[in-house]
Amino acid sequence: MVTPSSLVPLSEPGSFFITGTGTDVGKTWLTCALLRHWRAQGLAPRAFKPVLSGFNPAEAAASDAGQLLAALGRSIDATAWDDIAPWRFSAPLSPDMAAAREGRRIDFDALVGFTRRIASAVSMDTDSHNFLTVIEGVGGVMVPLDEQHTVRDWIAASGLPCILVAGSYLGSLSHTLTALESLRKVGAGVAAIVVNESPESSVSLADTIATLHHHVGGVNLVTISRAAPQIGVTELAFLLG
Repeated sequence: MVTPSSLVPLSEPGSFFITGTGTDVGKTWLTCALLRHWRAQGLAPRAFKPVLSGFNPAEAAASDAGQLLAALGRSIDATAWDDIAPWRFSAPLSPDMAAAREGRRIDFDALVGFTRRIASAVSMDTDSHNFLTVIEGVGGVMVPLDEQHTVRDWIAASGLPCILVAGSYLGSLSHTLTALESLRKVGAGVAAIVVNESPESSVSLADTIATLHHHVGGVNLVTISRAAPQIGVTELAFLLG
């Protein structure tokens, strides 16, 4: 298990982008866990899910953005949706496909501008510890946003350090290292890789972490075990400031 003493904290707190090796690896769960941890410490974190596919207004509270609002202690209303998830689509597909079904498309420049404004609001605050902000991506690193851009391009253009969430299932090592290489190729900073233990995996969490240590080039590794998930959440919060 990685301990706080083996992690390298970032120089100062601020805004972070949470992405993943694919869908359903635990991005939303991790984001919500961080928000609850910070709030328990008396801080006032913010969170955004700018692009949201598979959004059903009738089941809004169960959506990724709905879960973030609950973790923030915010009410669920039209203003909150527009604030936290301005690009919402009904179909549970990649954002480019979901937008096309509605005769829409994601304006990449507007998305990047939205993300940068969020980060600027944090950097201008005199007490950035009190305004830790997380931006949760959609799907995995290479999910298409439009005809030319992927989530990776969004991360790189935003200039934010990212947290790469992975699993411990068979095949996760390749997925994780491929995603890491992909992010590095465009100069995206990876603050940490969080390995979220996969249920009923044939590969142990410890073995996954041990192997990754040889290949990630010094990137912080944090483990989230099913038996004691809060330990990993606390370690990641320590790292992020």
